[in-house]
Amino acid sequence: MTHEEIRQGFQEHAALTQYYRWYQLYERPEGGLENALDILTENVTVTSTFGTANGHAEYSERVAQLPDTWRNAHHVVSTEITHGEDGSMALSAQVTYQNQGMLPDNVVRQADLTYTVEIVPGVAEIPLLTNVLIEQNDEPTAGEFVDAYANNRMLSLVHYWLALIEDPSRNAEPVREILADDFSLNFSSGVISDFEGFEAWLAGPGSQVVASTHVISNFSAEETVENIYAVTVDFDWSGILPNDAVMIAKTRHNWTVVNHPTERFARIRSIDVEVLEDFRPQGN
Repeated sequence: MTHEEIRQGFQEHAALTQYYRWYQLYERPEGGLENALDILTENVTVTSTFGTANGHAEYSERVAQLPDTWRNAHHVVSTEITHGEDGSMALSAQVTYQNQGMLPDNVVRQADLTYTVEIVPGVAEIPLLTNVLIEQNDEPTAGEFVDAYANNRMLSLVHYWLALIEDPSRNAEPVREILADDFSLNFSSGVISDFEGFEAWLAGPGSQVVASTHVISNFSAEETVENIYAVTVDFDWSGILPNDAVMIAKTRHNWTVVNHPTERFARIRSIDVEVLEDFRPQGN
């Protein structure tokens, strides 16, 4: 991984935070329209097979027309992000979309879609979607409906966590929103169970590199009981030391997550970290 890719990592995680949040309203309408508008610029343009909506008002009218009997699932196959010199980003994603309710007899409609999303800096830690183009790549086929809410909701949380802890500003305050009241973070440096301890970790062990990023693999999310999720994910970590050398490592995180669908994000109750590959210089 190059120095530039490492330095841009937190920005890409922030973009993916918002992208995965896009699906929440469609997959769990109880999440609320306000949480959907929260990720969009005021002058957003959304274009799909249903037409074009400009701005919050038109977009709100559009989604209000969706039948509440529909079930929707968006299985993200791949994403790619490019960076503009002005801090903007362009995201392209391949998605398998499923709907149950549009066709008679509960037949599941399935289609492959391409999302092209323009993303601009926001006023806080995460950016905003300003242009969303959704194109259908094939004729719809029948399939078996598989709910995607757990993956999309939890991936939004994981990307937000990474965006915040990788951000060179080292601002711990936004992390409060995604921690449960009784959280416990079992890191290799010790167990953290209060916010002051997390602040100290972020300012200390979490800040021993000039820049860092994490690549996600082997992700899984499962609702174990109502609104409680078990998340497992592997992180390939890369960090730049003050002497410009790059270090790498690989860890496995096991999270317990509490989800309140009406909140912007789910909340981390516990993290347990297993070291899969020790810290070492890149290339070794």
